[in-house]
Amino acid sequence: MVSNNDQTSYNTRGRVIIATADQLSSVTYNVDGLVPAIAQCVDTGDILMMAWMNAESLRMTFAEGRMVYFSRSRNELWRKGDTSGDRQFVREAYFDCDGDTLLFKVDQEGRGACHTGERSCFYRAFGELE
Repeated sequence: MVSNNDQTSYNTRGRVIIATADQLSSVTYNVDGLVPAIAQCVDTGDILMMAWMNAESLRMTFAEGRMVYFSRSRNELWRKGDTSGDRQFVREAYFDCDGDTLLFKVDQEGRGACHTGERSCFYRAFGELE
């Protein structure tokens, strides 16, 4: 977790995070140099999406206060919302107990997080909802 007593500043809407070397070294990347990153709405707690990050996209996300991911299909970095306008601004950042999954609480701008136009990528349920 990046705590409130760490050095932080804010851009227009996102939080610039200065993570410590110990925190950054705690992140465990897979054999492809990637780590899963979950984006969660800071206001509602809804899970918006999961995407991949590499070390460079993580550094850029912390420096810019905007979510930057790594596209496996395009093999390139992508800043969420640069083409769609559906930007995500970082409010809080966490890493799990094993360091192999990241969680970002974000301020979601625009229609939503999903490329289909849905607010969340997790809009389809297994079975029937009651």
